[in-house]
Amino acid sequence: MNEALLRSLTPNVLGILVRRGADFAAAEDAVQEALIEAVRVWPADPPRDAKGWLVTVAWRKFLDATRADTSRRRREDRLDEEPAPGPAPTVDDTLQLYFLCAHPSLTPSSAVALTLRAVGGLTTRQIAQAYLVPEATMAQRISRAKRTISGVRLDQPGDVATVLRVLYLVFNEGYSGDIDLAGEAIRLTRQLAAAIDHPEVAGLLALMLLHHARRAARTAPDGSLVPLAEQDRGLWDTAAITEGIGILQAALSRDRLGEYQAQAAVAALHADAPSTEETDWVQIVEWYDELIGLTDNPVVRLNRAVALGEADGPRAGLAALAALDPALPRHTAAVAYLHERDGDLPAAARLYGEAAHHAQTLAERDHLTRQAARLNTAMSHRPG
Repeated sequence: MNEALLRSLTPNVLGILVRRGADFAAAEDAVQEALIEAVRVWPADPPRDAKGWLVTVAWRKFLDATRADTSRRRREDRLDEEPAPGPAPTVDDTLQLYFLCAHPSLTPSSAVALTLRAVGGLTTRQIAQAYLVPEATMAQRISRAKRTISGVRLDQPGDVATVLRVLYLVFNEGYSGDIDLAGEAIRLTRQLAAAIDHPEVAGLLALMLLHHARRAARTAPDGSLVPLAEQDRGLWDTAAITEGIGILQAALSRDRLGEYQAQAAVAALHADAPSTEETDWVQIVEWYDELIGLTDNPVVRLNRAVALGEADGPRAGLAALAALDPALPRHTAAVAYLHERDGDLPAAARLYGEAAHHAQTLAERDHLTRQAARLNTAMSHRPG
């Protein structure tokens, strides 16, 4: 395999796809999948025209992804912006596709990645960000999953836990990313809850509803992010909050705690508080402790550190953050926030600026940049 040849051809192939009408991000994704295919195929069957082969395969990958995205958007267009409460409407085959992609021959992580890519319509980059791994690593994982099931009959559905993970990640991308998938994720989770009596399915549905209830307050009219502490709670959807809390209480009463129920309990405490100051931060820390026991997820540890800073003071939160990997998403922003709470404005302003450079979305970057500018302005007006 001539890796130097592949590297030299990549910009040309990318340019051809863009000239054919592919947007740059989608073209990058398609070329990357073509390169992975080349690494698999070329050693045994090298093409006569390497560039032509890459262009053909990459364009086919782009068209496949575009068709999947179009199909997903067509499903979304059938939904109102806010998911209707109550039982799920007519069931389509989308949920069944989720189960089929979660095939028993795949590892759970590979099944989730494949489903997000093939059915959820997410790009390889978005999936990699969700899993905190390099994009190239995720591309290889998806390619291996495709190879694994290429000769397998998709007649054995996967397990519920894998499908729940996919729905959770699809919702997260729709809730905080650049593709509106939140309503679709809620619709499918309602269908699953109607079909399966499972406390974690109910926990995930409650979690989605409680987060989605804050949707109208999360952004200002100019599109900028509004932090939880500054949100107009009068804009929160009280019907969705009531429904979510009711579903959660019923799930918790079964005494089979899982990670989605624990996350929903944290969301319910936020939703139930009249203000940030009146939030039961001590109980939120306790729920994060439960979550750590269930998952030991580094992002959960980061969120616990911030909650601890609210419950026991910013220095307690900073001490907890110091034990975590600084490369975690939003770690620097959390440190900046707690430094501001502790009165160290110069450090907070510097760290907000640093966090802006590593932000995962444009809206998040702009928010952090404004935070840094706000503190710098405040310091400039201090009496000398």
